[in-house]
Amino acid sequence: MSLAERLRAATGTTRAAYGGDWAVAAHAPDPARVLTDAAVLIAVIDRPAPTLLLTRRTQHLRRHAGQVAFPGGRIDPGDDGPVAAALREAQEEVALDPGAVTVVGTTDLYETGTGYSITPVLGIIPPGLPLAANPAEVDTLFEVPFDYVLDPANHQARTGEWQGRERRFYVIDAGGHEIWGATAAMLVNLSRRLA
Repeated sequence: MSLAERLRAATGTTRAAYGGDWAVAAHAPDPARVLTDAAVLIAVIDRPAPTLLLTRRTQHLRRHAGQVAFPGGRIDPGDDGPVAAALREAQEEVALDPGAVTVVGTTDLYETGTGYSITPVLGIIPPGLPLAANPAEVDTLFEVPFDYVLDPANHQARTGEWQGRERRFYVIDAGGHEIWGATAAMLVNLSRRLA
């Protein structure tokens, strides 16, 4: 099975299997909650052993400073939907040429505790692209083994207090890079779709 065929098995946007950065169980969306639409690019690098492109956000950002994340952000009025937004954000953040991305599709919407409804866009990119971190948003970019981050054995459930409540969330330790929150939850969702 090709990488594209494998990823295509996970496409088709549905209501979020997880809601909030911390949740680990299915939930009923709150129709009264106002969310900001956003999109991220889950860029899989087409190597013999595929890797996943991730970023570490700069420390000076107001939100999610220093966190590991997919390239992405809010959907702007000029964007032609979530795919266009994810590609635009990836170009702005890591200089990824949108023409170099083979878009496979989208997967489960993800609602964060910070008020975003995120559409994950699955894409395949070739190795060796001249990528560069935009220092205004991204401290560094790096690759992790795709199969490693999808392996449920590497999905650690943890608890922590946030806004006065105990929350549960996932952490994936990938070569010294701690992936958690929405990014880890979207990888857990993707892993379950591909299982």
